[in-house]
This record gives sequence, C-alpha cells and structure tokens, in this order.
Amino acid sequence: IDALYEASRAGVPVKLIVRGICCLRPARKGLSENIEVISIVGEYLEHSRIYYFHNNGDPKVYIGSADAMVRSFDRRIESLFLLEQDMLRKQAMNILRYNLKDNMNSYVMQEDGNYVAKQHNGEPPFSVHKEFFDVTRDIISDVKLF
Repeated sequence: IDALYEASRAGVPVKLIVRGICCLRPARKGLSENIEVISIVGEYLEHSRIYYFHNNGDPKVYIGSADAMVRSFDRRIESLFLLEQDMLRKQAMNILRYNLKDNMNSYVMQEDGNYVAKQHNGEPPFSVHKEFFDVTRDIISDVKLF
C-alpha cells in the first residue's frame, strides 16, 4: 500500500480492481489522488489476478494465482509470473480493459472507504460478466466433444 501511495504522489496513475477488502484509501489529496479503486460485484465470483505495469514504456504484465494479500504470500504456496508471449499479454490486457469498462456491476471506492455505483457517463450499459459469459458460450458452442 505504501508503494502505491508513493507512486500516486509521484504522479503515476494507479487503477485497482479489487474483489473484497481494500485497506488503501483513494483520492486523498497529497497521498492518493492518482489512485482509483473499483470493485466488480455481479453474478459471478470470478475475478482475474492480472498485474499491469507501464514500466516507463516497457509494459510488464503478470498473472498469478493469489489475491494480493499478506496471507496469500506468507502462508500459502502461490505463483505470480511474467507473461512473455505477446498474444498472452494482449489477452490479459483485454481482460483488464473489459473489467475497467464495466458500468453495470462496478462500484468506485470513495476517499472514506465507502463504495458508490460507477456512473455510466453516457456510455452504453456494459457488464464484464455478461461479456465473458457470452464469449465463453460462443466458444463452447463450437466445440464438438463426440
């Protein structure tokens, strides 16, 4: 959390998609005004564990098995690894884009830690869960098992 605050103070935009508890507080002047925290709570418990870093124009994309919590890293066997293949990086980035685009099941954390529904701001309604369901259904419908 301290490293994210430090990045925010340095002017780095930080977007976090969290599923549960988040101890970080966004939008605090002089501390975290460059941090946005959203939570997507819809039909499914599914949530990606994708970490994207701009890295001064040399993007790094990691995926992992763990939620970024102390208990996950200190008391469990988890993995986090760099995606090196361009196709895999693009797929992971598309998943992130879809999650950030969601305006049906997304809630934005306020400075006080409370969440409010994400505003549509003239955008058409979009549910990342519905999108992933539809894409998966289309893929499965083309699979012939026998």
